[in-house]
Amino acid sequence: MTDAAGGGSAQGGTPPRRYLLEISLIAGIVAFDQLTKLLVRAWIPIHDSVTVVPDLLNIVHVRNTGAAFGFLNAVDFPYKAAVVALVATAALMAITLYAARLSSHERLARVGLALILGGAIGNLIDRLALGSVVDFVDVVLGGWHFWAFNVADSAITLGVVAMLADMIGLDRHVSSTV
Repeated sequence: MTDAAGGGSAQGGTPPRRYLLEISLIAGIVAFDQLTKLLVRAWIPIHDSVTVVPDLLNIVHVRNTGAAFGFLNAVDFPYKAAVVALVATAALMAITLYAARLSSHERLARVGLALILGGAIGNLIDRLALGSVVDFVDVVLGGWHFWAFNVADSAITLGVVAMLADMIGLDRHVSSTV
């Protein structure tokens, strides 16, 4: 059985070409995320910091045992790592099911969801392998430190922005003027 949107087998084997962009984006995000986290773990001791741009950007090595933005990071309860990983897996599955339902012309939404999925997978790998997520980008503005984040978090944030742009119809306005 051939995918009507452009080649590939719907029953098995290689994925349809219409998903090539999304699959490549997801794989690239996961690979880059894991590579950067590996480098941080190898070169920067936990809780240490390297100044990149004084009073603006540091590379740090911290671990997030909680959820987004450190939510539940300071809370400890039995099987916390397993519970957080299970919730992350459930969310990942729900996003994947939603993404699979999008039509091929909903490109901005598909790219946004691919960014979110790539980031979610990158952070889930950490949760399963380490019991926490490695965060390392520390942005400082006016002496105030944002939450440390990583490549996966950046991809998730960009994906949410793309989804919001899709929801307000940004891609439709642009395409209708071209």
